Amino acid sequence: MLRELHVTDLGIVDDLTLLLGPGLTAITGETGAGKTLLVEALDLLLGGRADPSLVRRGATESRVEGRFEEADGTERVLARVLPADGRSRAYLDGRLATVGELAAAGSQLVELHAQHAHQRLLVASAQRDALDRFAGEAAQQTLATLRAARAEDRQLASEVAALGGDERARARELDLLRYQVAEIDEAGLDDAGEDVTLEAEEALLADAVAHRDAAGFAYRALEGPGVEALGEAIAALDDRSPFGGLVERLRAVQAEVSDLEREVRLAIEAIPDDPARLDEVRGRRRALRELEHKYGDTLAEVVAFGEATRARVAELEGYEARAATLDAARQRAQRAAAEAAVTLSAARREAAGPLAQAVTGHLRELAMPSAVLTIALEPAPIADDGADAVTFLLAPNPGEPPKPLARAASGGELSRAMLALRLVLTEAPPSLIFDEVDAGIGGEAGTAVGRLLADLGSRHQVLCVTHLAQVAAYAQTQVAVEKGEEGGRTLARAAVVVGEERVSELSRMLAGLVESSHARRHAAELLDRASRARSESS
Repeated sequence: MLRELHVTDLGIVDDLTLLLGPGLTAITGETGAGKTLLVEALDLLLGGRADPSLVRRGATESRVEGRFEEADGTERVLARVLPADGRSRAYLDGRLATVGELAAAGSQLVELHAQHAHQRLLVASAQRDALDRFAGEAAQQTLATLRAARAEDRQLASEVAALGGDERARARELDLLRYQVAEIDEAGLDDAGEDVTLEAEEALLADAVAHRDAAGFAYRALEGPGVEALGEAIAALDDRSPFGGLVERLRAVQAEVSDLEREVRLAIEAIPDDPARLDEVRGRRRALRELEHKYGDTLAEVVAFGEATRARVAELEGYEARAATLDAARQRAQRAAAEAAVTLSAARREAAGPLAQAVTGHLRELAMPSAVLTIALEPAPIADDGADAVTFLLAPNPGEPPKPLARAASGGELSRAMLALRLVLTEAPPSLIFDEVDAGIGGEAGTAVGRLLADLGSRHQVLCVTHLAQVAAYAQTQVAVEKGEEGGRTLARAAVVVGEERVSELSRMLAGLVESSHARRHAAELLDRASRARSESS
């Protein structure tokens, strides 16, 4: 619900803060005191049109902030800044947002019923949703079944499209894929690391002569001078005690050199000199590079591409059978959707009459004795929301044809029609705001409006701008708006009135500017009667 509203520099509002609670709150005050500015401030907060002329003279910008408390205790802060020149700015929970994001968030928190306001129940989709909720759980389940069937149909349709296009397109794709599979299969890729192995083998084969020459030179060096020099050194030092340790080391080196001599000789014999194999390796490497150029950066990717292509070939070769299976599944989903749409239409038709009668009954209480609400259901192409175009129609006066709500009623009549709808429909945002709901009525009709607003206030937070004492008396909280003068400027102020202050405000509403004892007694009686009525209702 709306816990706090802060408005600065909007029209005659300088700096105003309202702390609000649950139930029905009446906003009262003389004509021109600034009540409408509070409604315009809320409209701005909900994404309404930004009119720079609303900025208070001498100020650079107006600012409206609303602090909301959700059912789980989470707080949300919506803000709108309206510069005297330039585009407005929107904020959600302290961060910049678009006006669309502000409106979307606000629509979940508040519904504003006022002239020119964006009222949810004037939208065809919202009217259809409201009728479905009124129709009950069965309609909701049928709607869920319909949506699930249509979602399945869309999924199956995408699978059919993925199988391939027309027969010629499939044939062309199959030819290409079969060629690719054959080319990869023909390469016989058994080892994903074959290209690395071949690279090393090619390096060995390509330099075979140079390798043999280098190894031969090393062998000759070890076989002749190397071994002989070590033998001469050993012979010179042998049997001389100071050099016993050195002789042992020289003999160890001599043995190691002999081993190296043998290993170099074996290495020379192992070096291949095979030009034919070299050509074969080079050809194989070229073939592998061509495959990598076409199908992947590595042989592993080429193998993976081949497997995926083989699976696609099998899919296309089995197209007819798979397509027939998918088509049968689509037909089942479409039949399920059509059956659900028929069932949903029947539930809507069954609920439309009782909903319209219940709303019409409340319109009688709201000083619209001849008004009739009807709900029209017209066939429409099947969609996720069914196969009906749902329209709420209102005939406010006898002899007039019913028209869609937005075109059938004046501002006050429309607000009362919305109140009647909200009294019947249980699903609504936490906060409901009504302006002009008492336009053109008085007496007992005003009492009825107050009583019904209080009844709605038992389920929602309700704010009502009213000129009628009969309506204001039913409010749990009354906010009086008045204008005064400060520093030669007109200012609007607002404050919660209680006790004698509230009696005085109601007395003013009853008798005008001249307060009388009779008006005060009448005001006290209204408060007492409304209090008893609320107690009996609760």
